[in-house]
Order: sequence, then C-alpha cells, then structure tokens
Amino acid sequence: MTSASPSAQTRFQVRFDFGADSPVIEGAHVVVWVDALADPTADPQAIPGSAAVVTGSPAARADIATWVLALQASRGDRAMVAVVAAAATGARFAVEDFVAAGAVIDALAEVGIDYTSPEAAAAAGAWAALRNAGSHVLSASVAGQELLATGGSLDAARDAWSAPGIRVVREFGGTL
Repeated sequence: MTSASPSAQTRFQVRFDFGADSPVIEGAHVVVWVDALADPTADPQAIPGSAAVVTGSPAARADIATWVLALQASRGDRAMVAVVAAAATGARFAVEDFVAAGAVIDALAEVGIDYTSPEAAAAAGAWAALRNAGSHVLSASVAGQELLATGGSLDAARDAWSAPGIRVVREFGGTL
C-alpha cells in the first residue's frame, strides 16, 4: 500500500492549500473553494474527483460549516474537508484567500469539525486576527492593489466578502 504525499495532509480531517490542483483534494468528501477576489479564470467545477464542491464568503462561514456537518451526519462518519484557496494568477501567496479560507476553517472548528492540519490552523489564526479587517485585506493585499492599479474596482469583492449563503457547485458523488 502506498501512502499519500505529506502535502496531501490526508491524516487531518480539515486541510488547507492553494489551487484547484492541490493534493489536499485527494480523498476529500468536500472541497470548500475560496476565491476572495473572484478570479474569472478559476473554475471550481473543474476540481477533480467526486468530492462535493461548495463556495461561499466569510459571511457564509456558519452556513458552510452547517452544510458540511449535515453531510457528515448523513455519512455517519467524519467528512474529510479540503479548504482550497483559489490564489492569484501565478505562484504568489494570496493573503485575501488565506484569510477568507481561515473564516471557513474557524467555523468548521466551532461545530466540532476541528482535526485540522497546521496549514488549516494557520489560516484560521489569520482569520481570528483579521476578521474585522476584510475590506482592508482586500484593498491592501497585492492582488487588491494590482486590481486597483489596472483601473479595477473592489466593490464586487467587498460585496461578495459579506454575502450570505453558499453555492453548491457539485454534490458529493462518492460513497457515503
């Protein structure tokens, strides 16, 4: 039997990484896709595997956690969760996605889904420190500054940051 790469974080119930091709998706029942500045080239439907894929904002964090908890209850066992930040184009750290992902991870912990990888715990810590600074994170981040420098607007991102509700992109397609 071969074991997964450590980068897949498979020993943890809640994992975190950047990018739709992240190894943390392997073996997950749910992928929570986080994209704070809504990169139009990022397509959460393209995430491989049979995991459910959901998206939502930091304001929807409790709804996401409730949704995951319901899936876990229907399984009668732990639901493995990969929180995946879209990240900016290129290989740059996207702090806005990191903080937004931390919001979801923190909400999962609040409902008892809390066996998190160190990467996930660090994102939750970033959320704890910056939960009241969403607009600043969006506008002061490198991606936010790049958007503003090209004449773009952060209005849609600010609205999305505080939008309630989740979007189920794909239902779970594996065995419960």
